[in-house]
Amino acid sequence: MADRRDRMGTVTTRSGSSRAAPAPLVLLLRIHALELWRRIQSIRDQSGLLTSVIALFLTGYLGLSFWLFYKGLEFLAAFPGLGNILTERLLYAMFAFLFALLLLSNLVISHTNLFRNREAMFLLTQPVPRQTIFRWKFIESTLLASWAFLFLIAPLLAAFGLVRGAPWHFYPMTLLLIGLFIVLPGVIGSWLAIHVARYFDRRSFQITVICCALLLLGLAAFFWKAQAATDDILTSRVLEMLDRLLFETRFTQYPFLPSFWLTRGVIQWADGAYPASIFFTLVLLSHVTFFGFLAFTRLGNAFYDTASAVQSRTSAYNGTAQPGKGSFVPPWTERWMNNLIPWLRRDVHALLLKDARMFWRDTAQWGQCVMFFGLLGMYFINLRHFTHDLTSPFWTSLIAYLNLSACSLNLATLTTRFVYPQFSLEGRRLWIVGLAPLGLVRVVLVKYWLASFLSLAVTLALITLSCSLLHMSWDQLVFFGTVVTVMTFSLNGLAIGLGVLFPNFKESNPGKIVSGFGGTLCLVLSFLYIFASVALLGFGTSGLHLRADWALESVATFLFLSVLTGWLPLRAGLRQLRHFEF
Repeated sequence: MADRRDRMGTVTTRSGSSRAAPAPLVLLLRIHALELWRRIQSIRDQSGLLTSVIALFLTGYLGLSFWLFYKGLEFLAAFPGLGNILTERLLYAMFAFLFALLLLSNLVISHTNLFRNREAMFLLTQPVPRQTIFRWKFIESTLLASWAFLFLIAPLLAAFGLVRGAPWHFYPMTLLLIGLFIVLPGVIGSWLAIHVARYFDRRSFQITVICCALLLLGLAAFFWKAQAATDDILTSRVLEMLDRLLFETRFTQYPFLPSFWLTRGVIQWADGAYPASIFFTLVLLSHVTFFGFLAFTRLGNAFYDTASAVQSRTSAYNGTAQPGKGSFVPPWTERWMNNLIPWLRRDVHALLLKDARMFWRDTAQWGQCVMFFGLLGMYFINLRHFTHDLTSPFWTSLIAYLNLSACSLNLATLTTRFVYPQFSLEGRRLWIVGLAPLGLVRVVLVKYWLASFLSLAVTLALITLSCSLLHMSWDQLVFFGTVVTVMTFSLNGLAIGLGVLFPNFKESNPGKIVSGFGGTLCLVLSFLYIFASVALLGFGTSGLHLRADWALESVATFLFLSVLTGWLPLRAGLRQLRHFEF
């Protein structure tokens, strides 16, 4: 006889004894923890080599980043009287900007996880309290948005503790502070996601978001405008010059910022001022407790009302029906594509239109693109100041290749985040596309060429703009443009190929698809390829060596590595498609 459950949630076992049923939230946490553990075990059993490569990369990143942070902080601490000021201001600025990035990440992930997630929609139809559903999705979204933050700052804080000579209890105390800190952007991001989702698909709201993003970018460019330094200040007034350089970062010391409480708690504990550090810890804890309690008890009903509103409306970009006709008038995007590329075959044209419309209708997707390019805008705003007063060929060449690294890393982020999940996003409807005359192989090839040309347009614009801001010559511009073009086709081939080899048709959230094994492997291989390529080209073609054979060998090795990186995964993915079973 099986266990029985009554209306009060009490479970009666076979022996006749009664025990309380676990709370729904505890049950959801237990199920997903068990699922995650089994997924990790399956990945380990599936391919030990790939798992070892990822583990080696993560270990190497932690070790290398810790060494770099340690050397940098040690270099700053060597300045008499200024080392502590510079180090502390660096921490203030870093945590302030990371708080803003965490807020944006929580907003995007919470919107997708709450309103565009199959599990959330399924749980809403079950006898599960809406507040419990929100609590689980809030915990899941916060963890998904914060794991990269923890992975990034762990080596920095470890190096900071060693440089300051902090005691052993500094590290668990810092871990506690960071654990409290990540809750606040999670609460604010989920609250914003609930209230913004009501208007996210409206055209007026989307236009307003884009205009506000451009306005904020312009204000940032004006606020962080560099001031010219005179020779008198550079030679005799060091403190005045330092104060001018750090003037724009004073807002990070505003006492009502959560990043200020975290930074003060970390610094005070490292310096042995334990009462002051405990005070800021309690300030952070009180805010986390208050706003966390409000989120856990009051946002469930708001989430349910917004989910009902989101699921009951259509997209703002659907076609409008003509009176008396059964067809729909294509939106302006379709008319523009029809006029721009009329020479394409009709099946290819239809696939391009489908992907374009699906991307445009998903506001979370193109909203992330807007934020991504906004961050790139901040990079270009300050890029023009990098080459002032630099006459050494070494530093000029170093900045040029660091700029190539930045542009290629942005390209790797785009391909991993937006190109890799394209095949998996077809989901269980893939059989419809597979039965079309176009065929799955040509479908994937069309996706590859579309992603390659779109990302090529973006990366060529980035490298051209950055090279012009760095005042490079035309031959350097052509060289870096050619390198970025080769990287574009290689990284897109890697993303598309791995996306076919490691599909995830059960998940509709692109962020979760990328966070899986295949997406992590794609990101790791992309970074390794970029690091190896920039190192090869920088060693052989930087202009610091006069041997032409070194330059030729480095370029040939780069081309060979690019072909292997892009062609092999794409070929393996296409081969698997020929034997693909739905």
